[in-house]
Amino acid sequence: MLSHTERTQIRKAAHKAVQEPQALYDIIDESLMAHVAICDAHGPVVIPMLAWRVDEYVYIHGANNSRLIRHLKQAEQSCLTFTLFDGWVLARSAFHHSAHYRSALVFGPFETVEDNAEKDRVLNHFVEQIAPGRTQDVRLGNDKELTATSVLRMPLTEASVKISNGPVHDDRADLAVPAWAGFIPYRTVVGPLKAAADLHESVPTPDYSAAYGSRWVK
Repeated sequence: MLSHTERTQIRKAAHKAVQEPQALYDIIDESLMAHVAICDAHGPVVIPMLAWRVDEYVYIHGANNSRLIRHLKQAEQSCLTFTLFDGWVLARSAFHHSAHYRSALVFGPFETVEDNAEKDRVLNHFVEQIAPGRTQDVRLGNDKELTATSVLRMPLTEASVKISNGPVHDDRADLAVPAWAGFIPYRTVVGPLKAAADLHESVPTPDYSAAYGSRWVK
């Protein structure tokens, strides 16, 4: 079960709350993009960042001199949001139009990954997540590059998940309105690969479809 704290309690449309940790993991793994919220000397700011999961931690990375990274290294409280948009819900009344989505919030302070070998491990995990087998083909990060890169992680101990995937909801009085009702599904597709302009013709095209399942387009 996911944690139950004052920050993770879902009050609006509480019936859409999901408590299984796997739902949280699936949203992070598919999204790979978090909006990271902080409040610094200039006020609140939300910055989109690449984010990935290794076991029960979520990771982000950036340059050592990044304003966001420097702030988060101070172990200040933060909030990460992940959102996957799945489509529009069209009702017979304008008021009841809505959306299908999967969303997650993760709260807490970040901690810094100091060891370059551990940085290398989790960064390579991210590369493998988006392109299986790629770390066997490319030059991996060296000590200079790893030292110039900050990797931060946050435990997935305080989080909430909300999923909206229900039917069209119309007031009984509106069921006779002669307007089409239903869904406009959104689907994220991945691929096909597009080679770099300077890629040598002798380099074979890899197959990364295993990471994306039915979302992969040949």
